[in-house]
Amino acid sequence: MKKRIILDVDTGIDDALAIGYAVHSPELELLGLTTTFGNISLPEATRNSLVLLEKLNKEIPVYEGADKPYARELFKPYVRHIHGEDGIGNCFSSHPLRSAAAEHAADFIIQQARKYPRELTVIAVGPLTNMALALDRCPELPELLDRLIIMGGAVTVPGNVKPTAEANIYADPEAAEYVLTAGFKLTLVGLDVTMQTLLPQSAVDAWRDQGSELAEFMADMTDFYMQAYQDFKPGIAGCALHDPLAVGVAIAPDFVTTQPMYVAVDTGDSPTVGRTYEISADEASTGAGKTIDVCVEVDAERFLQHFLGRIL
Repeated sequence: MKKRIILDVDTGIDDALAIGYAVHSPELELLGLTTTFGNISLPEATRNSLVLLEKLNKEIPVYEGADKPYARELFKPYVRHIHGEDGIGNCFSSHPLRSAAAEHAADFIIQQARKYPRELTVIAVGPLTNMALALDRCPELPELLDRLIIMGGAVTVPGNVKPTAEANIYADPEAAEYVLTAGFKLTLVGLDVTMQTLLPQSAVDAWRDQGSELAEFMADMTDFYMQAYQDFKPGIAGCALHDPLAVGVAIAPDFVTTQPMYVAVDTGDSPTVGRTYEISADEASTGAGKTIDVCVEVDAERFLQHFLGRIL
């Protein structure tokens, strides 16, 4: 049986690659996309998701969610220098024909979790605000989901937007703390492993050589991301496949090795706000429920070849 999934996205470039990977993976049934602020604004993330689905020739529903953090005003700037002014490498050319569904993203997640109890996997690859809102509305959500896979955090390595913080967690640390300690069966796919999944320029060039409209769009979009990585870390051998790895873990959990940990998140006015770090069982709050599975190793080459075999 196919694994039923919802992808919760802030559709920038690596989100777009994750969506393409998911829809081309026969093991998965993508029930819908839910969108949030993050890489770009919420309306832009929704628009880009619809644009990409049209290019993929898929009529998967899109549900709009949070436009700001769970417990504070927007404080992390949009990363247009990484994802382009439009969020998809400055490749936006025309508005989508479809619109987002009327239902809120959090309500859609709850509805599907109740429809498919213990059969639904949510893959969250942006800030965790939609999941926090869903928890508020449905406290039993951790028992209803089969698994929550989160692309976020940097438990054993440095951050990327701050020395100690990864972008998705930093964008809404209060939502992250709430979700990570809610008792979900949870896999955290962080910078600990995603920075090892480098997509080489030669692969992107090969997409362009295929000549299809989809291949050229993916190549043009990803070229922008490649250049952003070079600007950030000159000499790096490609761009990291952060969000696609989270999808890969849903398909083949053995792409990664995990370690059970209690994980805390720095919140509020902490100088290290957004930091994700391991704590002991004694330090864990009584509400933490259980440990989460933190990815600590990845078979990067095997995952890369799998991704390349599916993306187009």
